[in-house]
Amino acid sequence: MADLVLYGSPISPFVRKAEFLMRAKGLEFESENVNVMGMPDWFLEISPARRIPVLRDRRIGTEGVPGTIPDSSAICGFLEQMEPSPPFYPEGPYDRGRALWYEEYADTELAGLAGMGIFRPLMFPRLQGGESDLDTARATFNDKLPAKLDYLEGSLDGREHLVGDGPSIADVAVVCILSQISLAARLPDAGRWPSLMALYERISTLPAMAANLETCGKMLAKVVPEKFDLS
Repeated sequence: MADLVLYGSPISPFVRKAEFLMRAKGLEFESENVNVMGMPDWFLEISPARRIPVLRDRRIGTEGVPGTIPDSSAICGFLEQMEPSPPFYPEGPYDRGRALWYEEYADTELAGLAGMGIFRPLMFPRLQGGESDLDTARATFNDKLPAKLDYLEGSLDGREHLVGDGPSIADVAVVCILSQISLAARLPDAGRWPSLMALYERISTLPAMAANLETCGKMLAKVVPEKFDLS
């Protein structure tokens, strides 16, 4: 039995982020699915913000609040301290601050559009036997998302990583959110955002990320056999 348990759903980009760090750092963990549409009382006790994921460290507590950490950013910070190698948080104070900023930008500005504006309108109606809301998804993809991608493309400025010379939590967080789009639709134009799409390709094919995306692809294949073209 593993010491670490991650509660949530692999389809969540925030669960994906925590999974990535645990796999990349070689940490053993167990996953326990939680129904986000009807969270059980025991989960609400350990997730006061009513969100996934929550991590449990069984060495500290096996039930209730003790041993639990809600929120993917808090979880990833814990994991970095628990197992520093390989590092995903830059050492220098400025670079670390910038990396944390990009993580926050991905988890808020980018996630709101990718999740509520694209993934949910496309996938949730299908899960309930209805038709995708293509109008909402297309409007988000074409009218609202480009400005966010422009910012990230400019931040990369032709470099391979957002901060430093190797993958950091900044790259991981951004790719986790972009992959939420890729699960349901074709990715944004690599001609317009070449550095960002190259970053996506680089991080999404790492074994620690690919494992989650493969699982999600299998889960969603029967719901939407082909990805939507929103352009």
